Amino acid sequence: MKGTIKHFFAGGNTAKGFYSLYDSVLQNLNRIYILKGGPGTGKSSLMRKIGTKMINKGYNIEMIHCSSDNDSIDGVIIPSLKVGIVDGTAPHIIEPKAPGAVEQYINLGTAWNSAKLSENTEVIRDLNAQISSSYQNAYNSFSEALAIHDEWEEIYIKNMNFEEANKLTNELIEQFFGARTLTKTSTIVHRFLGAATPTGPVDYIQNLTSHLSKRYFIKGRPGSGKSTMLKKIAKAAQNKGFNAEVYHCGFDPNSLDMVILPELSVAIFDSTAPHEYFPEHNSDEIVDMYVRTITSGTDEKYAETLNNIKKRYSEKMKEGTAYLAEAKNLHDQLESYYIDAMDFSEINTITQQIMQEIDSLMPIN
Repeated sequence: MKGTIKHFFAGGNTAKGFYSLYDSVLQNLNRIYILKGGPGTGKSSLMRKIGTKMINKGYNIEMIHCSSDNDSIDGVIIPSLKVGIVDGTAPHIIEPKAPGAVEQYINLGTAWNSAKLSENTEVIRDLNAQISSSYQNAYNSFSEALAIHDEWEEIYIKNMNFEEANKLTNELIEQFFGARTLTKTSTIVHRFLGAATPTGPVDYIQNLTSHLSKRYFIKGRPGSGKSTMLKKIAKAAQNKGFNAEVYHCGFDPNSLDMVILPELSVAIFDSTAPHEYFPEHNSDEIVDMYVRTITSGTDEKYAETLNNIKKRYSEKMKEGTAYLAEAKNLHDQLESYYIDAMDFSEINTITQQIMQEIDSLMPIN
């Protein structure tokens, strides 16, 4: 029987710049292969090959997607073996905690022709500079969009019943946990369920939640307390010894979009744009923060102002996405120089060596 794949992001192009959650995602692994090498050196393909082989062997894997390239991945984790393979090049620099003992560097640069690359030194430097500039422009646009989003939130915060929001949160915590407390230390892992990418927003909510027994779809407006509710639920899980998967917002990493409680088979998530979903199963339930916590008629009262805010916000988000697409196009050009200088037969040998090491960690039946 084949294994399953859990999809998510560990880093994102956000309003705060590139934001990494790799430390949390890679916690508790006993072996981490950190791939080094330029663009186009086969890092993503290497990881996909190993991931596919592990699935075919019946192992469940976690696939870390790249927020800067929709067709690329940044990592593969095999939880049951406590093994991970990740792209360790900028911007997701991974600081080793136990070099050699846990983290092992794999240099794919051994397979390139340095003389051939040196013929294009100036072009490579120029493309790297342009790529860096495009990303900075994207982050600036997203930062401006966040400032506009704060205006949006302020309207609803001024019209919010905080006492009712706290009451609703406490009701859900009671519903989830009751008086139950587990006699263990909880494991809390932080990830991104989605990201701003060169083709626009992408999320993996369905993949992450479809197998769960109970899903809560939070509806509401910016500033209606969705993230605060999720933070309180995650904290309650930690205090009670329950494990939690905490998913941050790919736009504002200080905000939360989802909490999964695997031991309870429960997910509760922000189900508004750009990751808007609706119940599909009888067990799915809507939690409407607008109806429950916001003064009735707020949308209508501030309609003109809200329309102006939405327009400006949308324009800035599109602008940021365009800069990401520009960076992706430049990156593709940069990759072509490395691909042309690579000996991919050597990469295949490295892939086989890593796979053999992973095979040695598998239990003997």
